[in-house]
Amino acid sequence: MKRFWLDAILLRPWVTLLLGIIFIMAAGYGGGQLYFRGDYKIFFGEENPQLMAFEQMQRIFNKNENASIVIEQKSGNIFNKETLTMIKEMTDDAWQTPHSSRVDSIANYQHTWAEDDDLIVEDLILESEMLDDESIERVKAVALSEPNLLHRMVSEKGHVAVINVTVQLPDAGTADGAEDATKAVTDISAYLTELTDGYAEKYPGHAFYHTGIVFMNNSFATEAKKDSSTLVPLMFLAIIVILWILLRSFTGTLSTVIVIIGTIVSTMGISGWMGYFLSTATVNVPTMVMTLAVADCVHVISSMLYALRQGKSKDEALRYSMQLNLMPIFITSATTSIGFLTLNFANVPVLADLGNLTALGVMLAFVFSVTLLPALLKVLPMRTKTRVQTKADNFERFGNWVINNHKRLLPISIVVMVITISFTFNNQINDIATEYFDESTAFRQSTDFQQNNISGMSTVDFALYSGDASGLNRPAFLKTVDGFSEWLRTQPEVDHVSTISDTFKRLNKNMHGDDQTYHRLPQEQELAAQYLLLYEMSLPYGLDLNNQINIDKSATRLTVTMQNQGSKEFTEFERRAFKWFEDNAPSIKMTAASPNLMFAHIGEANMSSMLKGTLFALVLISGLLVFALRSWRMGAISLIPNLLPAGIGFGIWGIYSGQINMGLSVVLSMALGIIVDDTVHFLSKYRYARVEGKTAEEGIRYAFASVGRALWITTLVLTVGFMILAMSAFKLNSDMGLLTAIIIVAALVVDFLFLPAFLMLLDKKQSKQRKKNEVYESVA
Repeated sequence: MKRFWLDAILLRPWVTLLLGIIFIMAAGYGGGQLYFRGDYKIFFGEENPQLMAFEQMQRIFNKNENASIVIEQKSGNIFNKETLTMIKEMTDDAWQTPHSSRVDSIANYQHTWAEDDDLIVEDLILESEMLDDESIERVKAVALSEPNLLHRMVSEKGHVAVINVTVQLPDAGTADGAEDATKAVTDISAYLTELTDGYAEKYPGHAFYHTGIVFMNNSFATEAKKDSSTLVPLMFLAIIVILWILLRSFTGTLSTVIVIIGTIVSTMGISGWMGYFLSTATVNVPTMVMTLAVADCVHVISSMLYALRQGKSKDEALRYSMQLNLMPIFITSATTSIGFLTLNFANVPVLADLGNLTALGVMLAFVFSVTLLPALLKVLPMRTKTRVQTKADNFERFGNWVINNHKRLLPISIVVMVITISFTFNNQINDIATEYFDESTAFRQSTDFQQNNISGMSTVDFALYSGDASGLNRPAFLKTVDGFSEWLRTQPEVDHVSTISDTFKRLNKNMHGDDQTYHRLPQEQELAAQYLLLYEMSLPYGLDLNNQINIDKSATRLTVTMQNQGSKEFTEFERRAFKWFEDNAPSIKMTAASPNLMFAHIGEANMSSMLKGTLFALVLISGLLVFALRSWRMGAISLIPNLLPAGIGFGIWGIYSGQINMGLSVVLSMALGIIVDDTVHFLSKYRYARVEGKTAEEGIRYAFASVGRALWITTLVLTVGFMILAMSAFKLNSDMGLLTAIIIVAALVVDFLFLPAFLMLLDKKQSKQRKKNEVYESVA
């Protein structure tokens, strides 16, 4: 079968090329159906419990997805006529933001006070022309004392203010919806950016920053598009340079580039036919596929050049290379695909998409490397250079050095690996959503400024249900709401609490002639209902209480603004909140939800799922290795160099960072399939030599001479590829790329230093035991 397949390709290379081109064009046509989604919900499945709780809360109360403008007064505080005038004007202009439903700032804060028996409700800043010294002091006094404003709309020092725009984003669950949602995010971001640019020019003494869910979504999209437009071309250039320097073959380099282009076009086209969409994760598929496809081509071309140097003709060398590499390339491609397919165990849909599409690309690369590549090598001229031979001698000399020093290498390498792996215990699962972006990005700089000067961007919403209509007005229920609100304010990670109980206290004080002693909750349900009705009737359009209470007034939502915490801190805070209700109000139903809670839970759940996926991958890969190496013993031995690099990599990460985010949770499964490649090629060559009757030393020497150079080249290409991915400003991608590169380098070191010494130790013991058995049998 193998010979028939080779004859079909080598005897009819132009037919093979024509069929390959037709397939690539047909597959690539589906790329037109790809669309992009940049919203944060792509990280969560439809049945994710935190997402379901969040969407249910959004249905009961108004949506609170937002875009915020953070304003810094550079030379003092905001309480001067110029700055307050600017805030008033910007607040009015912000109502023109696309998809906006509400705008909040200190300018339009609905301040209340009593005038005889009347309740006055009006904007805190009425008209900028009326801002004299007395009114400015009044605005300052209210802003710095009102719980609904302090640490939310104005900083304690008074040097920073916030204008918050609430928006209604389209549902991004479908292709059309995703396009509408992406356009909405772009339009909102563009409008507010243009707005602040204009005011920055008009009021030069101020700085403007943009935060909120909308700008986070926009940053997801912006960084993804930036990666696709910069990293892929950079990877292409790096591959061409590396292959040209190390292979010294124009034909080999050109053929590899053609295979890579065909693989990427086919992969992305088929993904379009299958209904996939592009995201911050899947835009990296071309980079990964490109990186992994090179390995197949390098092994074929290196073996062909090796045979040509041995005096074989071009056809003989090509046939020799394909016969030698067909099974190892298939096995390494299959194991790599299995590693990526285990990303389906992830609780993050876009990571599963990344795994599926990369696995598809890897198998397409295998098909093209054993069809298009040999056909190209057949029809294109190819010459060898004596300089390549020198390189081969260097690897053989390195093999001799390893053989001569294996008794020292083995214990030293074991000690170094044990020490390094011990640092894996420094790692902790911790996702901080705002830190998914590099400090060089505008969004990260804005969130850091907001965190350091007024409050975090992170929020958690708590919904409290009374159980019956108008139950919100019951004194007992209001007391629980107020008690919970005060408890929240005592928590160290909480910057601000927005609660309806503050409004009731203020109204009660207002309706008693602004007597401060009445700044407490109303004691009668009917009185509370009247206060609330009177206040709602006085509110202007767009500034109602639907963001805090539901239609029948049976429930209320508290919004807690928190410091930008990690996943463990968020889940622990949530646990304490539920414990408070369990101890103080067990009869009241409470739910908690927010994008930050969603990210916090998904990180921990994802790591648990991926550990199961890794074990599953390990079983499948082990079975394939036993089949490929045709030896249970070799299959068992291969597990050691396959697992050690991951342990070393995570140990180094424990020293370097110690923080495991969502992207790193999939590295173990993903890298496992990649690092198997080196082990398979080295052990297959070693076993071939041993079957031919060579000693362990000769087998090691043959493995280094025949495959050492190819392993070095593929490791270099893979490392460069993932290091280029590490240049991404999106931290999930950059951390994943960096740790994978570390593991790939560790794999080569293990296969070049530890594995040969380990094989020689085992085979010498086996040889001694065999001799003892032979002596025993002869005596018997």
